[in-house]
Amino acid sequence: MNVILLVIAIAFWFLLFYYSGLNVAGIVFRSLKHREDRNDLESYPSVAVLIPAHNEGKVLTGTLEALVNLVYPGVLTVYVLNDNSSDNTGEIADEYAKAFSHVKHIRVPNGYPKGKARVLNYGLTLTEADYIAVYDADNQPEPDALKKLIESAVTTKNAVGAVGQVKTLNETKNWLTRMIAIEFSVFQLLMQSGRWILMKLGSFTGTNMVVSRQALLACNGWDEYALAEDADLTMKLTALGGIIPVVPESRTWEQEPETFRVWFKQRTRWMQGNLYLIQKTFREPSWLKGRSMFHSAQLLSVYIGFVFFLAVSDVWFLLGLLGAVHVTYTIPLLLIWFESLVVYIVQLMTSTNLDGLMSGRNMVMIAVMYFTYAQLWIALLIWATVKQVRSRSITPVWDKTVRF
Repeated sequence: MNVILLVIAIAFWFLLFYYSGLNVAGIVFRSLKHREDRNDLESYPSVAVLIPAHNEGKVLTGTLEALVNLVYPGVLTVYVLNDNSSDNTGEIADEYAKAFSHVKHIRVPNGYPKGKARVLNYGLTLTEADYIAVYDADNQPEPDALKKLIESAVTTKNAVGAVGQVKTLNETKNWLTRMIAIEFSVFQLLMQSGRWILMKLGSFTGTNMVVSRQALLACNGWDEYALAEDADLTMKLTALGGIIPVVPESRTWEQEPETFRVWFKQRTRWMQGNLYLIQKTFREPSWLKGRSMFHSAQLLSVYIGFVFFLAVSDVWFLLGLLGAVHVTYTIPLLLIWFESLVVYIVQLMTSTNLDGLMSGRNMVMIAVMYFTYAQLWIALLIWATVKQVRSRSITPVWDKTVRF
């Protein structure tokens, strides 16, 4: 038992310090003031913005209003890719297409497999633009968001695109949206920034991102069977030697789930998509070499390692609390567990403060997130694994997040 506990403790602390290192590096990256002063380009490449839309009538107006207010010096065309919507998505898209010449309403032909990746691949066939930008239909990018992404993509050596920050539009709605906002602040923003400054690795997030058309064609576009099509694209382009710079000053505001049921369904889909990607990793030799290896390790550490050690820490806590296991080490099990909890809370508080989300209510959220929100990832992994096993022979369908 002593040996087993020692091995688990070393692995646990290695993962904890790895994430802490990314957190610190992310803070350093966010503190570099000169990034806000990037010079304008002499000329800006053409950009096609693709908006996959399936029954997005509740949110599409806000998205299109934000997109027509983008400040971009180059040629910009916005494509609303309406995939057989049965609500008023088409009517809203028609209104904006009539009012703005650079907005196009495209009715995507029916086809298989269903889902976002197929729609994006269809959109790619409609344009010869130098860069493709992707925004989900519930996003409201800030006016300079796209401009900053393009500037980074063009000026960074070997860059195949760029990815920005996703902020929570409805952060103050309830306890769940507050926790989502805090989660995004830590795991998407600070740790994404930390990986960039330490290893020059960035990951597409599915929205508020640009990728060169040439790079997309080189990797045969999006994998239409991947539920996590953004992570899959990251892996493919990294394996080809591409760089994806992280641009935290490029911000978009996104609506997040407001009920537990909607959240759980969305995150199950995300988890299932990444399990598919983990399986695919072992079929793609190039994904286990060079810089791609770090992306593969990240997948395993987040979706398998984090959840595994979360479950282990729960057992660890109970064993230490009950004194059910006696070891010869001088540091009690309960103390080691408590120290890991402190590191977790410090990470959340640091990122929340840096991201301008610190408040009395959010302090309460941070205090209870480990015992509530984080624990849900154990159930997510179990349920997503069951669904992934069951659906191996089933064609993907639109399983979009419910809008409010």
